[in-house]
Amino acid sequence: MKPVVPLILTFSTFMSSMVVADVDYTINLLNPEHHLANVEVSFPQTKSAALVVNLPVWRTGKYQVLPLADSVRLFTAKDADGRTLPWTRTASGEWTVALEKPTSVTVSYQLYANKLGQRVNHIDASHAFLDASGTFVYSPEFKHEPIKVTLAVPSDWNSYSGMDKGEHKHSFTASNYDILVDSPIETGISQHREFTADDKQYELVVWGEGNYDIDKMVEDLTKLSGQAEVIWDDYPFDRYVYMVHATSGARGATEHLNSTIIQRPRFSYRDAKDYLGFIKTASHEFIHTWNVKAYRPEGLVPYDYQHEGITELLWISEGSTSYFQSQLLLRAGVMTAEEFFEDLAKRIEQSGKTPGREIQSVASASANQWVSTGGDYAANHSTNIYSEGFLTSLALDFSLLDETDLAHSYRDVHRELYKSHRIPAGFTVADVKNILHKVSGTSYDNWWQEHVNTPVTLDFDRLLKQAGLVVGYGDDAKSEPYVGITLANDSLVLSRVLRNAPAWNAGIVLGDEIVAINGLKVTAAGFEARIKDFKAGDTINVTLFSNDKLKEVSLTLGEQKSGKQTISSVEKPSRAQKAFLKAWIGIDWPFEKDGKLIAK
Repeated sequence: MKPVVPLILTFSTFMSSMVVADVDYTINLLNPEHHLANVEVSFPQTKSAALVVNLPVWRTGKYQVLPLADSVRLFTAKDADGRTLPWTRTASGEWTVALEKPTSVTVSYQLYANKLGQRVNHIDASHAFLDASGTFVYSPEFKHEPIKVTLAVPSDWNSYSGMDKGEHKHSFTASNYDILVDSPIETGISQHREFTADDKQYELVVWGEGNYDIDKMVEDLTKLSGQAEVIWDDYPFDRYVYMVHATSGARGATEHLNSTIIQRPRFSYRDAKDYLGFIKTASHEFIHTWNVKAYRPEGLVPYDYQHEGITELLWISEGSTSYFQSQLLLRAGVMTAEEFFEDLAKRIEQSGKTPGREIQSVASASANQWVSTGGDYAANHSTNIYSEGFLTSLALDFSLLDETDLAHSYRDVHRELYKSHRIPAGFTVADVKNILHKVSGTSYDNWWQEHVNTPVTLDFDRLLKQAGLVVGYGDDAKSEPYVGITLANDSLVLSRVLRNAPAWNAGIVLGDEIVAINGLKVTAAGFEARIKDFKAGDTINVTLFSNDKLKEVSLTLGEQKSGKQTISSVEKPSRAQKAFLKAWIGIDWPFEKDGKLIAK
């Protein structure tokens, strides 16, 4: 490890021109290979009888309560004279420091930073990623005061953040804690590029080795970043940082105020489909800079870092962001029409295989997101705010295009949300309905009740026909027998049984372990092939263990199409249908006369 170079702040009462932050944070790395650091926070003088200090119980971008404070040890508090102050743990993410007289307070603690996959924090010998929600405590009393963060790091490290740079290369400033908590820091050994798009400054920081091409990443991120004007009139930032972690398994991404963190396995960039996954993620998080960070539902404004923020509109925050992500890439020329329609067809197909869409509305799923756990129950009884929110956004977009004779679209709704409901305001259901009425000239009360407040299964044939499109299967698709189960971890134990599928109707449940079919042993590797020995409508006998008891059930096989769903052109598309498609996604008609996509 390189020697640590501490950065020491020196203040002078005679230097009146120097801007001194009211709350100072210093973080020093201690044995980074063990993921440890020491954090010190200096709060200004308070006249209160106690100073409350908090660490958030959730992080922005992930609507789930997390045990973030479990990473804090050796908590101490001292007054202006350096004397130790008594404190009490008053909540899972709260310490209360007792004060006998007005004084400034310095809090210090050891931090264990090893939540890479959660995108909270991570320290090792090569870097540190620091999201303030799991790293830096705050006091509600001084939450709105200016902040300075100083890092003590190895001499060959470089530090990056969406925050303003401080007086040292490893220091940053923020006008308040809300800015700090939404501006993660990446410091360490990394690759760095700068570029511009639409007169805005961008940076790309990549930590970790992998098979990525950083020059191609810059090229495509430049194209993407210039597409914001398709939806919004201006930018909520002057400088934006794309942070990328090429790792050994962690994956996911989180949006922030002026940056994003994207994590993908280090060897998942070379193949076209893998790279497309990366650039779609980048597009998603970039859109969030407006949709969530510049405007978001009332239940999440302002952020309450110690409690959940409940709203029925998370499907707009997440599902609509997913809906727009591929459109920006398509318009930018980063994604082909073939890739765009493959993605849309996959989403439609997945929705059809998720029975939960018949049980829970997107409004209910939004309000339930904080306790959503996924898995078998979710697939059968819940709606996903990302996937179903995407399709609800699609239906709303098509409705607006139809109602306004292509004059307005769902993009106009988000343009108006950004214009009229920017933070610190938050928008409500009534606000969205009012914008829909303003844009279309008609009431959307009934539409909202039928599509948002009520579980809905969309008629995609009718919907997509407006744009001259049809959903189907490839020419080589065949009818196949269907059971409706998912096997767990290369075993015959069931990790999912779809509601109302043949296995469900036969009484087979989650956790059952299949042993034989028609009296003959079956293996996990050979299960699907064995089922294909039969045809739809056949009845088979399945032997299985259920609660460790052997039993046999009869199961009548259902029917499904082989292969993946596809989207193609209707026969003889009209001028109106072609115009609808261009108004929707901004490209000319991409199909040949035979209905297949034009090769590019």
